[in-house]
Amino acid sequence: MSEIDFPLRFDWRGRTAEATSPEHVRDLVEQVLFTDRGERVMRPEFGAGLMHLVHEPSSDELAGATELLVQGALQQWLGELIEVTEVAVSSSESTLTVAVRYAIKPAGEHRVERFQRPAHR
Repeated sequence: MSEIDFPLRFDWRGRTAEATSPEHVRDLVEQVLFTDRGERVMRPEFGAGLMHLVHEPSSDELAGATELLVQGALQQWLGELIEVTEVAVSSSESTLTVAVRYAIKPAGEHRVERFQRPAHR
């Protein structure tokens, strides 16, 4: 089954681009990570809001807290779709990098995805 690709775009035929199920789940993970709380009108609690952390000074404590934040947000919003097994967060030169290892339920397909965002969107 195909889903609408994120971000919304058109394919080579001029139709709405589609994504496979694993690609769609990856898109959902990305949306949870980089959506700020309060950004969605009908779901003000949605998102992990990681973009606020780009300019914070790097430390082991911040990295650990961010990893817990990511794990919690993914569990809350995608817990029925995925099982998160590992999260690694790093910040370098105003670029936030998040690596997430997860299994897609119920098939158990394991994936490792890396997401990066510069400080300025």
